[in-house]
Order: sequence, then structure tokens, then C-alpha cells
Amino acid sequence: MENTSTNWFLACATTDVPENSGVCVQYGNEQIAIFNFARRNEWFATQNLCPHKQQMALSRGMLGSAGAASEPKVACPFHKKTFSLRTGECLSGDECAIKTYPIKVENEQVFIGV
Repeated sequence: MENTSTNWFLACATTDVPENSGVCVQYGNEQIAIFNFARRNEWFATQNLCPHKQQMALSRGMLGSAGAASEPKVACPFHKKTFSLRTGECLSGDECAIKTYPIKVENEQVFIGV
């Protein structure tokens, strides 16, 4: 039986992430983008690597919403490819996707699940 438990690590304080913007944290060999989508009162975490041109850039992307379902998304600041912050699916029609991570905020601290 596979172990599917989530290990949570303290990534940063909530004050480290500007409203409606993102930051990048290092966890082992991975760069993880953390987004404070204040307009939606939601937090998200994804890989920082944009799969389109293999650049560490998503934490600097623009946040927005897509479609009638108001899907939260991030747009790569260089290539404008957009990705769902919930599922990681590319919303620009490409077959690439990004990894998403569970995130929780407790006592003004941001935790990422790996």
C-alpha cells in the first residue's frame, strides 16, 4: 500500500507574499510559487517552472480568472501561457501542465504540502 500522507512545511509568513501577487520558495531541489489571490481570498501553490520555455517565472506571473466558472489562473510573465491555479491545466490550449501543491494558512503562516 502506497503512503499518501501529506508532509507540510513552513514556507513563509503571510506578510511575505504581496496581495494579488506571488513569491517563490525553495524546497529541496524544487522552486514553488506561492500566490496570495486576495481578490478571491484564496491561496495557491504551484511549481515555479513554466513548462513552455523552461523558465523559473510563474511566481512573477499575473493572476486572474478565466471563463464562466471563474477559474483562478496565472499567466507566465514572459509567454502569457495561462494555467489553472487549482488543477495546473494549461488554459491556453497547450498540452503542458504545471504541478500544484496543497496549501494552508494558519496563524499568519503559509504551509505547503508535499
